[in-house]
Amino acid sequence: MFFTPSGTTPSQTEFGARRGYRRVATAIALAAALTVPTLAASSAQATPIRSAADPADTVLKVATSADIDTLNPFTAILASSTGIMALQYESLTAYSAKDNSIVPGIASKWSTSKDGKTWTFTIPKGRVWSDGKPQTADDVAWTFDAIKKDPQLQQANGGLLESVKDVTAPDKQTVVLTLAAAQASNPGAELPIVPEHIWKDIKDPANFANDKNSVGSGPFTISSYSEGQSVVLKANKRFWRGAPKISGITYVYYKNTDAQVQALKTGEVDIIPANNLVAAQYNSLKGQTGITVNPGVGRRYTSLNMNSGAIDSTGAPLGDGNPVLKDVRVRTAIQEAIDNKTLFSKVLQGLGVQGQTEEPPVYPEYFGIDKKDMIPFDPKAANAQLDKAGYPKGADGIRTDKSGKPISLRLLGRSTDPTHAQMAEYIKPWLKDIGIDVTLTLESSNQVNDDSTLGKYDMYFTGFGIGPDPDFQLSINTCKSRPNADGSGALSESNWCSPEFDKLYKAQHTELDPDKRAALVKQAFGVIYKAAVNDVIWYASPLEAYRSDRFTGFDKQPAKNGVITSQNGYWGYYSATPVGTKSSGSTDASAATSAAFPAWATVLIVVVIVLILGLIVLLVVRRRRVTSDDRE
Repeated sequence: MFFTPSGTTPSQTEFGARRGYRRVATAIALAAALTVPTLAASSAQATPIRSAADPADTVLKVATSADIDTLNPFTAILASSTGIMALQYESLTAYSAKDNSIVPGIASKWSTSKDGKTWTFTIPKGRVWSDGKPQTADDVAWTFDAIKKDPQLQQANGGLLESVKDVTAPDKQTVVLTLAAAQASNPGAELPIVPEHIWKDIKDPANFANDKNSVGSGPFTISSYSEGQSVVLKANKRFWRGAPKISGITYVYYKNTDAQVQALKTGEVDIIPANNLVAAQYNSLKGQTGITVNPGVGRRYTSLNMNSGAIDSTGAPLGDGNPVLKDVRVRTAIQEAIDNKTLFSKVLQGLGVQGQTEEPPVYPEYFGIDKKDMIPFDPKAANAQLDKAGYPKGADGIRTDKSGKPISLRLLGRSTDPTHAQMAEYIKPWLKDIGIDVTLTLESSNQVNDDSTLGKYDMYFTGFGIGPDPDFQLSINTCKSRPNADGSGALSESNWCSPEFDKLYKAQHTELDPDKRAALVKQAFGVIYKAAVNDVIWYASPLEAYRSDRFTGFDKQPAKNGVITSQNGYWGYYSATPVGTKSSGSTDASAATSAAFPAWATVLIVVVIVLILGLIVLLVVRRRRVTSDDRE
């Protein structure tokens, strides 16, 4: 603008100069109006991805092919389901993004009595559920009591309450957990807390779908669920750490991971989570414009599980597993016949760490097994062991069991995981070399979950994501963890039982010295390993990829080399920030414009404007000089 100094009146010559300035300014404005859209159109052609800076388009779209078993936090088992639960429900404490250390969750602080049997948690005033109702100690006590009293609610997390003797809420801000014995792990670190005012009136909580308009404490809550199509979550604006910077998350279903990769390339989705991509797909996304890949460090293992003779919680036989697998010599021979090193290098292409016990190397204090206890790849030894155990080969090279029946085993895998079919192509001929016939069947994740729970398999590919504390993983291998006849009740990893293991589990559970406990944990995992019920093949690097031209700011766990998705918590999704958005979460128009323009275009506009402004100054000065000469 052209300003007149205070207390003066503009002369006719100044008005003339101003009119000249306006004519030039109008020309500049018209030029800018024509130039900016042209540059923007050019940019849009170069990057045909929707702009995340648009407030109506700040939903993070997540690709998935995984089934949802349930969105009920008491019974959800599949990783696809528990991952969503972690976004909606907080536990008393959480695992930090930085290094998986214990940090506040629903509770702001906690303390332990000298004997380690009494834990006191403080629920801070002012925190609310996503519907605005206050969070109190009563919610915590109700959640714990509901699981303790109802076996149907123990399926997912019942093992976490094994040592919990009593839970009380002396006031609205205080929860007291009394344990039967001291324990090393924080009893508030895993169990998702639900709102009492929602769940107390549900007549059948174990079968409650919880799939729409859910109320939670985490950064996101479930808005709707359409089986095989989508899960929609919305941001919890009342979240105590602050509202997320994105408006929500939508899980979009695809038939397979190839379709997910294509959707990411075209911008239909924004992220492919960890453990979805195989090595070839991951490598194909490297260097793609607008896409960033992340290998991370894994907390999941992949294994071949063998049915060692499933029984239910009453001791009755469960399922239809081949009786030959009750013999540890047969299971050990199978493990000796499988070359995990080849599977790791050929199928996983070395993107991870070769397997040992169920505890992944991301938690080094509990990782590893003595070399002398490892079962090596040795087909010759496998054949010799089966000969000695009394399983002779027939004329066709297939061994027979004690009743003279040919040994034929069913191998079960997930149709959504391409590595299962790939591994089977190696395993089938390897086991045929030791006289065991194998038939592969691929099913949906839900069907595999149902069949494995009920013992309807001989061998199947499986895996678990392990938390920072090993107690829960160990607990689901105890004799008490076996399910009811219908698959309800406790969660068992392998439906396997060992008094030796149970003794070690109890010892580590109450050992408060970290070094002594770590040694006991390793021994316990070693017992599972030597029983040859769960051959851990690898700990895959959780390969993930995302549209970095749409979203940024993802917190990894652990911070140094961790993952964005498949975390022990919600940090990755909670920290997601639309490109062109202020850190506060509000949309910034200038930042959006900047994000839409290539760097060279922005620089060019600035240069042009500077040159034109220089011309204006020159014209105005010249006009003033000419007018002054005429007057004088």
